[in-house]
Amino acid sequence: MPSIAQVAKLALLSAVAVQAAPKFNNARPREFTIEKRQDPAAAPAPQLTDTDILNFALTLEHLESQFYSQGFAKFPDSDFLALGLTQPQLDAVKNVGMTEQAHEMGLTMAISAAGAQPVQACKYNFGFTDAKTMIATAKVLEAVGISAYTGAAALIQSKAVLTAAAEILPIEARHQTTFRAFTGEVPVPNALETPLGVRAVFTLASPFIQSCPQGSNLAITPFPAIALNGGAAGITAGQSLILADPSQPAGAGFCAFMNVGSTTFVPISNGSCNVPDKLTGEVYMMVTKDQSTEDASVLAGPTVIRMSG
Repeated sequence: MPSIAQVAKLALLSAVAVQAAPKFNNARPREFTIEKRQDPAAAPAPQLTDTDILNFALTLEHLESQFYSQGFAKFPDSDFLALGLTQPQLDAVKNVGMTEQAHEMGLTMAISAAGAQPVQACKYNFGFTDAKTMIATAKVLEAVGISAYTGAAALIQSKAVLTAAAEILPIEARHQTTFRAFTGEVPVPNALETPLGVRAVFTLASPFIQSCPQGSNLAITPFPAIALNGGAAGITAGQSLILADPSQPAGAGFCAFMNVGSTTFVPISNGSCNVPDKLTGEVYMMVTKDQSTEDASVLAGPTVIRMSG
């Protein structure tokens, strides 16, 4: 666990950073709406203040903190060592969970210091089956965390709040590099990260969330999920990705592949699209009605495409 001094230092830095942040009008976060079937075009992303953005970051840190806490409580050390991890590597993986707890506690104290109400943790279902699956999921969660902080940078008004977010972003990146290295993958697969918007990030997080305390979160509606025949793992360049239901989502025009900070749009034909070349690391796929990943154009997704090799 992080020491009290470490947590206090993080909280102090964050609290100073959010002093200039806008406050909630009623000092309460706006309510989460988990409504996967809602027409995404009818639910534009809310206008977020800097404090809202910190609370959204706290929402993700709650999820990550609980993920590691529940996972390490469920599986004994021997299960992780059986995967080929050494004891020092396992200790490093456990330290990832501890730093997520430090982020969680620091953001909670900082938001309170800014005069706003921090969001509370939700009830989660991570679908743990074994230690191997937990490590694979952790690698994806950390990638999403990086994309979330990167995407939020353009929304932040205060330089101080931007600095506070920047203090966390490289730690999330180190987490993901740790998992990639320990599982035999290229530690740094890309020269650039891929930013994601708030609704896109919540779409990836929402399957793990069962319920949240009333009024504890921001009013963000996830986009519909993408269902692919054969799943999204072990994908190769040129492969045809087939939508499980070619008629849904209605109006689908393109598969958007987001990778290395840019997007490649591939037309959908007969309910399928071909994976473009030169995709590396984590790839986010959306279904859009036109060649844009703005919220109004997104019909479903993102989902995380895991390339083979």
